[in-house]
Amino acid sequence: MKNVESYVMSIPDFPEPGIIFRDITTVIQDPDGLKLAIDGIVDLLKDVSFDVVVGPESRGFIFGVPVAYAMNKGFVPVRKKGKLPRETVEMSYDLEYGQATIEMHKDSIKPGQKVVIVDDLMATGGTLEAIIKLVEQLGGEVVDICCLIELAGLNGRDKLKGYPVHSLIRYEGK
Repeated sequence: MKNVESYVMSIPDFPEPGIIFRDITTVIQDPDGLKLAIDGIVDLLKDVSFDVVVGPESRGFIFGVPVAYAMNKGFVPVRKKGKLPRETVEMSYDLEYGQATIEMHKDSIKPGQKVVIVDDLMATGGTLEAIIKLVEQLGGEVVDICCLIELAGLNGRDKLKGYPVHSLIRYEGK
């Protein structure tokens, strides 16, 4: 049986020379690859006590919703600014070139709730750090962060010190 990493397609020199793009569409379009990815994340969380899964758009939805379903938990979406219809809280963070702002509904996390964040990729850690701040602003406690892929060369864990971080696949480069 193949492992989940064998379903990831590596594209050299995309989007620019010297970068290896890790394409997860080859994981999710294959039934076995998708099952391995979801089951792998569920396995990482099997001993974690938590109340709700939080995931950023759009690929955090792809992995977070089935994990929440498999573990009988709710799912809270984190969206780009202006995409949620009710009262929100927001957090801005730095990108490589510029800034981004994400939002959650103000009533999505209850004080004291234990939260797991699920996403497809941890690169610099900026998005995950912003999500942690939103969860904590609403009174939640982040008890685990799970990603399908970690690009260790970008040092994302440095922004997430003090939080348990797990990844199914770890690439040493960028």
